[in-house]
Amino acid sequence: MTPTITAFEQSPDRGQGLARDMRVRWALEEANQPYNVRLVSFKAMKEPAHRALHPFGQIPTYEEGELVLFESGAIVFHIAQRNTNLLPDDANARARAITWMFAALNTVEPPILDLQTAKFMEGDKPWTEERLVLIKDRIRHRLGDLSVRLGDAEWLDGTFSAGDLVMVHALLRLKPSGMLNEYPNLAAYVARAEARPAYKRAFAAQLAVFTGNPSNR
Repeated sequence: MTPTITAFEQSPDRGQGLARDMRVRWALEEANQPYNVRLVSFKAMKEPAHRALHPFGQIPTYEEGELVLFESGAIVFHIAQRNTNLLPDDANARARAITWMFAALNTVEPPILDLQTAKFMEGDKPWTEERLVLIKDRIRHRLGDLSVRLGDAEWLDGTFSAGDLVMVHALLRLKPSGMLNEYPNLAAYVARAEARPAYKRAFAAQLAVFTGNPSNR
């Protein structure tokens, strides 16, 4: 059965691959899984029909027969469980890849999201500059630890996995700030992921929504 995901009808990121449907699209592309996309307006996201799929009125959602999922990390995990391109067969390697997914979502991404909130939603507050310094310190602390762990390896744990996919998508939000360039091995890590054919297909699909030429995969 071909799954259907939801995405922004008008994405705030203007098709730059930062909306969370991007990580789901990317996972589906890595899995070579055809999928349909239903675009949702901001108004429709808050209406009962969509809230029945996502109780918090956000995107993405994932529908496959009677199965309905929300939260991008959970959706990527569901897709990855059925595809060795995203989660290895070896039980220990599989567990480590899942650990990296959780690390990306729970440890690395939160301060990066705080940076965006402080810049774009709290930029007019008198305390914003002080808050930005603290947030950037937190981000650098996380990036420093991640940089040391990655070292000169290509991926976080041998071969590319769902852990890399979610981690890279979290790190991509830092590109406009220039902070990622302070850690050359992390910048190269992100660039390797962006060069993957599956990433390019997913990015093109999300960009097409912004340019007015969306299509199903």
